[in-house]
Amino acid sequence: MKKVLKTISIAFVALVVLGATPKWAESLTGPQKNAVRSAKQYLSMMGFSRGGLIQQLSSDAGDGYRVTDATVAVDSLNIDWNKQAIRSAKQYLSMMGFSCKGLIQQLSSSAGDKYTVSQATYGARQAGACE
Repeated sequence: MKKVLKTISIAFVALVVLGATPKWAESLTGPQKNAVRSAKQYLSMMGFSRGGLIQQLSSDAGDGYRVTDATVAVDSLNIDWNKQAIRSAKQYLSMMGFSCKGLIQQLSSSAGDKYTVSQATYGARQAGACE
């Protein structure tokens, strides 16, 4: 992780020194850039839905960013939410058994992971919980 962060930092510094700034970095505010960094750290650890990641970043129990900053940060990233749903489904199945329907409900619940039903269904199927 440190090696990856160091490589990214070096590349970013090189771009700035050469006068080229990534497109997303030009338009994001300081808090939004920080929220992007936080989002990437969370995504490196586990699967998140768009709504779940925004909640994690904006929650008082999470990072405490403003919802608007968290939303802009998450939307500035190129995230495959179906892949995240598979990742989350596999994480659940590694901890306990779930029926196909139960896993889809957990993944798509507003009190759970907040994936869309389509993403949750895809994740559960790809993770092997459904026939």
